Amino acid sequence: MTLREAIALIDAATPLLPSAHPQHWADLGCGTGLFTEALTHLLPLQSTVYGVDTNPRLRQTAHMIPIKADFVKDDLPLRDLDGILMANSLHYVKDKPSLLDKLSACMRPGSPVLIVEYDTDQAVSTWVPYPVSYASLTKLFITAGYKQVKKLGQRPSAYGRANMYAAIALN
Repeated sequence: MTLREAIALIDAATPLLPSAHPQHWADLGCGTGLFTEALTHLLPLQSTVYGVDTNPRLRQTAHMIPIKADFVKDDLPLRDLDGILMANSLHYVKDKPSLLDKLSACMRPGSPVLIVEYDTDQAVSTWVPYPVSYASLTKLFITAGYKQVKKLGQRPSAYGRANMYAAIALN
């Protein structure tokens, strides 16, 4: 996926994001930082996105800061975040409700969670062990107390098994 394609997949979130002041977000499971960078294109100027990964490979800039950590197992050194992005990382989490509880301590009240995932509940080998379809994601976040989950877009997966979708959970 290219940067332009990543931006297009999550672009519909822009009017749903917090106000025009600079934001502080985390991209959990950032990998190379493709969606980290895509998010920086949608946020107001001077915003910061912390890319959290056990092996963060994003390049550090004034607006993208890598943090080496396992977002499931480690205590995260982040507080008062304006939002969290999880692009192709939630499917590695077995106990999703516990993770959402943990993340709430890192976020400001009412902060959104932006998700990119495969629209399936069927495991796909070791690279998607605990997938979450859009229907399951909606149930997960509503059960966790979020008011709304909105699908932002979808695209065919490069792997051909299920579409990828982007969604935002709003409080």
